[in-house]
Amino acid sequence: MPSLSIIIPTHKRSKILEECLKHIERQTIRGVLEVIVVSDGPDEEAAVVCKERKWEMPVEFLEIEKSQQGIARNRGIEKASSSRTLLIGDDIFLTPKACEKHIYAHLRQAEEGGPLSMAVLGYTTWDSSVPINPTMKWLEKSGWQFGYPLIEAYANNFVPQPIQHRFTYTSHISVPTDIVKEHPFREDVTLYGWEDVEWGERLKNVPLKLFYEPEAKALHHHPITLEESLDRMETLGSSVTHFPNIDRHPTGLKRIAYEIAALFPTMSGKHRRAFLKGLKKEKKT
Repeated sequence: MPSLSIIIPTHKRSKILEECLKHIERQTIRGVLEVIVVSDGPDEEAAVVCKERKWEMPVEFLEIEKSQQGIARNRGIEKASSSRTLLIGDDIFLTPKACEKHIYAHLRQAEEGGPLSMAVLGYTTWDSSVPINPTMKWLEKSGWQFGYPLIEAYANNFVPQPIQHRFTYTSHISVPTDIVKEHPFREDVTLYGWEDVEWGERLKNVPLKLFYEPEAKALHHHPITLEESLDRMETLGSSVTHFPNIDRHPTGLKRIAYEIAALFPTMSGKHRRAFLKGLKKEKKT
């Protein structure tokens, strides 16, 4: 039985997926891994990448009707045979010791009498092989893409429970398989965004604790322009209306602060303006 099941949803990015798998093939513990790739919609090229090349670890390829990442993850998780599941994106390139660090964090906590239910969050930063522009730098520091600077104080430790749901990044997190099977991602939301935060909110009630292991490192191979980032932010504004109970939904004084910040021509102001645009557009429909 494998020690770690890696679930990768993908959609029409076979070249990037192939690089993702090559990085998994370089893992120090590749011999105890299984990989399950779920194509969100038909993709002959992804099927070729997964099936026709002889990989150093088992790679199973599933194809589902076009839906959304949460559903793709759920279908992959259903096939996982290890006691631990690592969720990553197809544009996440794991460094060679990443999987080893994930497993070691789980085992160490078990040996030290840590919580029975815990997830391990790995560290992700931009892949330097792609040009890193000011927008990408802002996204990494602001928390709108990844908020690792906000949890530096909790490196090699548990993230406080009141805020842990904000960091259950499904691009790089390992979770006990029985828990993720019992608490799947919602399948009734088709818009991009917030499904990981909503999932993280539910996991707090398991209760499940979140351990931050920065030595489990990955590179995010996904260049993004300002225009693309603003489009994404508008979509996030639209999708947040489907999750009224999460704290990412700006109400009261927080909404006023967003409205004021949106007036300024700063990176933060532009993104909040796009977010509010999506929020208002969705409420009109």
